[in-house]
Order: sequence, then structure tokens, then C-alpha cells
Amino acid sequence: MREITHFIGGQAVRGASERFSDVFNPSTGQVQARAPLASDAEVNACVANAVAAQIGWAATNPQRRARVMFEFKRLLERDLQSLAELLSSEHGKVVADSKGDIQRGLEVIEFACGIPHLMKGEYTAGAGPGIDVYSLRQPLGVVAGITPFNFPAMIPMWMCGPAIACGNAFILKPSERDPSVPVRLGELLMEAGLPAGIFNVLHGDKTAVDALLDHKDVKAVSFVGSSDIAQQVYARGAAAGKRMQCMGGAKNHGIILPDADFDQAVADIMGAAYGSAGERCMALPVVVAVGDKTADIMREKLIEAIGKLRVGISSDEEAHFGPVVSAAHKARIEDYIQMGIDEGADLVLDGRGFTLPGHEDGFFVGPTLFDHVRPDMKSYQDEIFGPVLQIMRADSFEEALSWPSQHQYGNGVAIFTRNGDAAREFAEQVEVGMVGINVPIPVPVAYHSFGGWKRSGFGDLNQYGMDGVRFYTRAKTVTQRWPKGGAVTDQSFIIPTMR
Repeated sequence: MREITHFIGGQAVRGASERFSDVFNPSTGQVQARAPLASDAEVNACVANAVAAQIGWAATNPQRRARVMFEFKRLLERDLQSLAELLSSEHGKVVADSKGDIQRGLEVIEFACGIPHLMKGEYTAGAGPGIDVYSLRQPLGVVAGITPFNFPAMIPMWMCGPAIACGNAFILKPSERDPSVPVRLGELLMEAGLPAGIFNVLHGDKTAVDALLDHKDVKAVSFVGSSDIAQQVYARGAAAGKRMQCMGGAKNHGIILPDADFDQAVADIMGAAYGSAGERCMALPVVVAVGDKTADIMREKLIEAIGKLRVGISSDEEAHFGPVVSAAHKARIEDYIQMGIDEGADLVLDGRGFTLPGHEDGFFVGPTLFDHVRPDMKSYQDEIFGPVLQIMRADSFEEALSWPSQHQYGNGVAIFTRNGDAAREFAEQVEVGMVGINVPIPVPVAYHSFGGWKRSGFGDLNQYGMDGVRFYTRAKTVTQRWPKGGAVTDQSFIIPTMR
């Protein structure tokens, strides 16, 4: 059986703990590899390696660091197909979707190529008599990223691109469910000219996570995962004095006003709700239709569109989506479907029991549709993270606005309308971090920043963009004076001013 290795100090390192996690092929349900689970000693050794390497990397000028990012981008484009196939074989998403995963990460690498400009500080000449003031941004040192299974290429690149370009060493603890692509990213970074020890991949479970959070030489941690774990990770890391950035779960809503282009809205919602089998934090699993007439139209059009969906193995070029990541996650999704039934929601289409001929042991869940979902239902309040779409019926625009605003999660939301006034009012008032107007998955471009509100995000700075640069650097401000001819100024015991 294939054994996945850590990637430490620029080379493959076999796990020494003798603890492993199985890596499945979700399309077949069979174990295809195993990943090592790091011990405290292995974490400590990895951090020590990164500390030693980071000193020289921080001293490398920003332009040279940017050149590594440029070459890394070229190599990612060169190997896009093979990376996508590898990603799909462990995650289960179809290859076209895996290419999108990599491309959205690559766009942040493109952003990081501009790091010489982004690291510039500010300068004020003559701020006082013979006094100049300037600021600069310096790397933190060793930083870490803890990433989820659903985007094993994109989210690591969201983190490591800005972190490394800013002069830090980076330790990635990826999901043990699909760990191969992160290791491949390390190999490509080395090929791009990154010094050994600046990018490391350490596989593990809670033992490795806690060791990184507690280690005194890890200065910052970025995390993406469920909200409960995000909150715990944030609290532990902050208590240890680290800079923390923790992204949690989501329950994104799509508001459909009566004047919306229904055909376009349905086309948008199909991909947003069922793409990647719903395993996206920016999926759109809730449709809020304003008025029963709007809801009835949307319901019928959705039923028709769902009937045309093709569920297949990850390598099926005709499939719209593939299996979910694991048997346990499949069971969890099916439990939520039963919960919705028990709570009184109208199950319109049931994806349980879906099997694919020749792949009966794969982790497949068919497209599921509920109607008449209410805000008090736990199946609505929780993130299901599967191919399950819920229709809610609002009596008014105000009621539709209130549901995403009052929800525990505040990641993303979308409104579908032709009314500019309504869209503007909605965007201003909704209590959610990322808003789409006739855009179903409003993930910001790489030079803005990604982040949700409420239990979708813990910490003050968002992912990538200028927030990413701020997160992985600290500002230093210098006030300087060069007295002329050795002249001595009078002593002063009051606080300095610029009068």
C-alpha cells in the first residue's frame, strides 16, 4: 500500500510515530494509501528545522522571494492536469472542479508575486525638527496553516503564498483525508527555488494541531474547518500568545425576489448547491423565495434541473459532481436528511440510497431537495455540507433579509433580483461577511480578502489580499534624527511632541 510521507526540510520524511490514517478513494470506497500522524517530537523537529531556515529567507530581498512565486505559478500551470487528477482521487470531486480548486489557489500565488509592492512601508520626511518617521513590515518567523479536506490545494495556497512571500517559514498541517496534493505543492516549491525548510507539510490529527498551537516558536496559525473546532483552536492559540485567524462553517442563503430571472437563478443555484457534492463553505444550500408564487416557480424549475444532474466517479468528465469524502460523512448527510423529515420539512427529492453501477461501495449521495423548511429546524440551523438544498418561503423582503442576518453563521449570501434599490439595501443591511448580487458564490478575487462574520470567522484579519499580508507581518515604526555637528539639545522630561 502507498505510504504518504511528511515533507520537512525540502525532502520526504517517513512518519516515525507508527500511527497512520487511511486515505480512501471515495469513488470506490477502498483504502488506497495511508498517511502518518505526527507525534509531539516530530512537530518539534519540524518547527526547529523551519526556525533555522527562516532566518536566511527573511534576509532575502522581496524581489527574489517574488521570483520563487512566479516560478511556482508556472509549475502549477504546467502540472495542472496531474494535480487535479491526484486531488480528485482522494477527495472525490470531479477533475474539472479540482482544476478550479487549484486555479483559485493559483490566483493568490499571482497576488503574492507582487509582494515587493505590498511590503512597502510609509515615510514622512520632516515630521519634526530634523526628524523623519518611517514604517516597515517584517515577517513573523514560523507560521502554520491547518486546512480542511474540501480544498486541499486552494486553501493551503491561500495561506502559504502570502506567508512565504512575506519572508516567513510555513508549516502546513493538511487534512489527513486527502494529503497527497499538499506534499506535491512542497515538491513544486522546491523546484521553483524555495530554500529547504521554508515550506513543510506535517500530517497529523489533534496531537499535531495541539503541538503547533502550544509551540513557542510558532508565531501565528491560520485555520479553516468547522466552527466548533475553529473556536477551540482560536482560543487555545490566542491563550498561547499567537496571532490567530480561524475560519468556520457556513449556511449560505440565496434570496429570490419575485422579479428575479428565474431561469438564470436556477442555473446559478444548481452549481452552487450541488457542485463538489455541496462540500464547500461557500456552497448555497438554502433558497429563500419571497412569496409562495416565487417559491412554487423555483420548486418546479429546480425539480426539472435536478433531474438532469449526472452523479459519477471523480474521473467522469460528464459528471456534475462525484462522491462525498468518506463513509462517515455520507452517513452524517443522510442523518440530516432524516432529521429534516422528522422536523416536518417536505422532502421533494431524496438522495439517500443512491448507488452507481460498478461503484456500489463508493461514498455517493444523490441530489436532495427540501421545501417548506422553517428557521426553527435544526437541519436548517446546522451546516449539512452535502448535496442537500432547502427551500424556505418568506412572506416579505424584510423576512428574507432577517433569516441570514439572524443565523449563527455569516459567511456568504446572495440575492437574485433586477431591482437595484432592493439589492443595494440588502447588501448594506444583511449581517453577513460576503455578499453576491446575482452571483451565487461570492468568493472575493485574490486582491480583496475572504472572510465571514459571526461563527464563520474568529480573528480580526481575513484570508489573503492585504489582510493576508497584514496577518503574516508585523509593522515597525522608526523615528530618526541625525543631529548636526554634535550639537546637544536641552534635556526634556516631558513626553516628546512635534511642536
